[in-house]
Amino acid sequence: MQQTIYLAGGCFWGMQGYFDRLKGVIESQVGYANSQVESPTYEQVCSGATNATETLKLTFDEKILSLEEVLARFFSVIDPFALNYQGNDVGTQYRSGIYTQDSKMLETIQKFVESYQKKLSQRIVTEVGELNNFYVAESYHQKYLMKNPQGYCHIDLSAALRPLSLEF
Repeated sequence: MQQTIYLAGGCFWGMQGYFDRLKGVIESQVGYANSQVESPTYEQVCSGATNATETLKLTFDEKILSLEEVLARFFSVIDPFALNYQGNDVGTQYRSGIYTQDSKMLETIQKFVESYQKKLSQRIVTEVGELNNFYVAESYHQKYLMKNPQGYCHIDLSAALRPLSLEF
């Protein structure tokens, strides 16, 4: 069964590079989620004027890659306690978030995050909610780290090739 989820984990280049390495991923696009400005540019998003967050639109085959594994892998590569930054990337556009347009999926996501939170002493600040909008980023951002292997990202892309190390 094909599912789509939107994952904001700081630099969208790294999120795409990481998830594209997983079996079961059908398609990915990077873009801007929950913007207060229609069709924002990268420069507008970086200015903070849009309140958009750099986000990965991930379409996956749930028979091969479960929603729970997607979420576990997401939390394995982000800092869920970091408010408005990931790694060296700082600003509201780098906040972490999980978004969907499917109410049943949203319920599953919320339960997953609540269960994960119970195992932690710090409070998770990753947003979880409904996707209001998603605008595809400029073409040069798509598959950026594939086209520019030396590009910066805080995410270790090779982690996608290793077994999941987090227990949920």
